[in-house]
Amino acid sequence: MSVSIRPALPADVRGINRLVEPMTHTGILLGKDLVSYYEAVQEFLVAVDEEGDVVGCGALHVMWEDLAEVRTLAVRDDQRGTGLGHRMLLALLERATELGLSRVFCLTFEVGFFSRHGFEVMSEDVDPEIYNQLLRSPDEGIAEFLDLARVKPNTLGNTRMIKQLDGRDRPE
Repeated sequence: MSVSIRPALPADVRGINRLVEPMTHTGILLGKDLVSYYEAVQEFLVAVDEEGDVVGCGALHVMWEDLAEVRTLAVRDDQRGTGLGHRMLLALLERATELGLSRVFCLTFEVGFFSRHGFEVMSEDVDPEIYNQLLRSPDEGIAEFLDLARVKPNTLGNTRMIKQLDGRDRPE
C-alpha cells in the first residue's frame, strides 16, 4: 500500500481527530477539540493511503525564532513498524530546517524513537530574556518546554527532548 505525506488540509481535520482520539484515552497524546485542529491545520502534515484516509499525522509548532515543537506525531496501528513514523518525523524536521530553525523540541513517552533521530533528553536552561518572553504565552507546549510546575500533572512521565538541527535533516 502506497502512503504519501503532504501538508494537511481543513478536510483532513476529522481524519486527524479519528487517528489521535484513541491515543488520548491511553495518555499517549493530549486530546484537543476539533476547533484546535482547524486553527493549527497549517502546522500539520498528514500521511494518506491510496484511498485518501489519514494514516499518520504530525505538527510542527514554532515557539521562538530558532525553536519549534513536534506535536501530535501519530500513525495508525496497522502502519506501525512500516517506517511511516520515521518518514513523518523527517518531513517535520525538514520543514523546521526550511524555516531556518536550529532546534526542535518534543515531549514524549517514545524516548527510544526520538533518540534514534538525534533527540537528546533536555538539560539546557533557557536564556533568561527568552524565558521571560516565553512565559507570556498561553500555549501549554511552551509551558512544557519551560518545565513549568503548572503543567506537571499533564506531563508526568513524559520526557522533554531536544534536537539541534544541522541542515541535514532531509527525508531519505
